[in-house]
Amino acid sequence: MSQAGDHNNPRGFADWEKRYQDDDVASMPWFHPDLDPDLDGALRALNIRSGSVLDLGTGPGTQAMALAERGFQVTATDLSETAVKKACVLAEKRGLSIDFLQDDILESRLAQRFDIIFDRGCFHVFAPERRPDYLRRIEGLLRPKGVLFLKCFSHLEAGDEGPYRFTPDEIRETFGKRFRVQSIAHTVYQGNMDEFPKALFCVIRKPSPGGAHP
Repeated sequence: MSQAGDHNNPRGFADWEKRYQDDDVASMPWFHPDLDPDLDGALRALNIRSGSVLDLGTGPGTQAMALAERGFQVTATDLSETAVKKACVLAEKRGLSIDFLQDDILESRLAQRFDIIFDRGCFHVFAPERRPDYLRRIEGLLRPKGVLFLKCFSHLEAGDEGPYRFTPDEIRETFGKRFRVQSIAHTVYQGNMDEFPKALFCVIRKPSPGGAHP
């Protein structure tokens, strides 16, 4: 969950590189050792059992490793070089083959396209003026009919510090011109916090070439 650099960080987010250097990844608020339950349910519901996946903002790498254990071909990126190195070590210890890369999604150097992109906490840290850059990068990285599984803070989460909050309508408005928003569900962010933050889990599909947008 680390992708926002200083150039798109008006809300005072942590220095991700320093945080991953100084802290135990298992102590971080968003650390979840198993596959995110909402992603697990969506993969089952859509009967998706294989394919190429980009785990965006991999952080501790737990989601990338859980997907690799299920047979997916996984690329995992993070803005923090230290996060990538630590996750790579853990994956190697588990005998998993994952392509870990340091990368900024807003200025991504990735050239390949993916069947699936999982974003469990990147989009909601970007300032409004950078969201069009995010959308263009995601559109370029997804194969036609590919799926973005997006988890972000919900407007139902109290306060205004940290990640931006979104209503379902705001998600539809933001993504609807480029993608087909299949579903949006109210859920929570599993992690180390005593009370899990309220979240939205969104299934967003890239149309096929020539396909009609909603």
